[in-house]
Amino acid sequence: MDLTDLKEWMRERRIGDVSCLTPDMSGAARGKNMTPGLFLSSLENKSLRIPEATYTISVHGDIVFNEHVLGTEHDLVMSPDLSTIHLAPWNTDATAAVICDAITDQGAPFNLAPRQVLRNVVDLYHQKGWAPVVGPEVEFYLIARFTDVVLEPRAPDGASGLREFGQHVYSLDAIDEFDKLFEELYQFCDIQHIDLETLIHEDGPCQFEVNIRHGEAMSVADQLFLFKRLARQVAKRHGMFVTFMAKPYADESGSSIHLHQSVVDRKTGKNIFADDDGADSEKFRHYIGGLQAHLPAAMPLLAPYTNSYNRFEAFMSAPTNTHWGRENRTVGLRVPASGREARRVENRISGADINPYLAIAASLVCGYIGMADKIEPRAEYVGEGYEDRERPLPMTLTESVETFAKSAALKKYLGEGFVDTYAAIKRSEYEHRSSVLSPWDVRFLMVNV
Repeated sequence: MDLTDLKEWMRERRIGDVSCLTPDMSGAARGKNMTPGLFLSSLENKSLRIPEATYTISVHGDIVFNEHVLGTEHDLVMSPDLSTIHLAPWNTDATAAVICDAITDQGAPFNLAPRQVLRNVVDLYHQKGWAPVVGPEVEFYLIARFTDVVLEPRAPDGASGLREFGQHVYSLDAIDEFDKLFEELYQFCDIQHIDLETLIHEDGPCQFEVNIRHGEAMSVADQLFLFKRLARQVAKRHGMFVTFMAKPYADESGSSIHLHQSVVDRKTGKNIFADDDGADSEKFRHYIGGLQAHLPAAMPLLAPYTNSYNRFEAFMSAPTNTHWGRENRTVGLRVPASGREARRVENRISGADINPYLAIAASLVCGYIGMADKIEPRAEYVGEGYEDRERPLPMTLTESVETFAKSAALKKYLGEGFVDTYAAIKRSEYEHRSSVLSPWDVRFLMVNV
């Protein structure tokens, strides 16, 4: 879309406000609202700016400064990607929203920005003549609105007036309890060009899953970023909240974002994970080998918070290792039954609390390293993966961050500045969480020790 097309698009929709969005390290939308006139003029003179510290804000609001992001807080230019412009249908006035990249005054990309981290990984594939394809399955819980953050969450009341208890996996009647919400969710996704496919009820009370159609990695990451924001807005319109927290209930299944991945040849469009006879290709094996070898180091991008590690529990629909297997949902890397064109691997490790850009970049870069270094995978795991007591995945955030910070391979491909800064943000978040009195402390320590 050029400037002329943009002006016509805005005129036809009578746009009264423009939101310029950029994903921060946690995947939250940050940016600026402005009038259409100011937005158009900023495109022409590149005057739309934002501090580079926007990309070092922790989830609790502190800003991390280091040798890569100085305390003087230099500005960056926000560069709108006009291919992402869309309407924000929950606003009263006609509002346009657009995802922006960050560039320096010299015109160079800012390599700490999550969208640029993913773009750099995709460029590695393009240099080989490949294009990665991603298809996510997104799990989340609907929860009742609350104001007391100490109380545990509970399921909201459905259309029948009843609150859901127990497990209703794959229940259509349980979906119908929130029919109006999901009808609006699909309607808003269509407006924002989010290509939702199926909707199912998952294991937990009011836990649901939607699938976003597989596609080019950046486009899918943009859709995931927008979907999380949109889902929260829709839920609030219906008097409830939605949570993408990895483990909101101690005794229920956690929420994940399973990432189906394949790679196609950019010239022919053929899936390079399968040979002409339909057999697994050498590159497919090496891709899995790369995931097994490097995902443990990349865990902070797949499980970014202390709560994320509560999800990795045997027999609770979450993997506890990096084994791979065909049609096996108890391992971290599942290979679904498929023909040659759909040959893919499903990374079941990432939680729903991820930054979409960073988690997709992590999975793709590990697979890329496997193909580049010709890493052979371990033998296919046959049987129930939970029964294997070996845990190559880090068990805590602190262990995970230290492994991540020392990874030479991730520093090489994701950038030393990004790895150092992201690790610093995670350490800051852990220290902040550790300083807060928890309900467990109150319940078991306050009057007993």
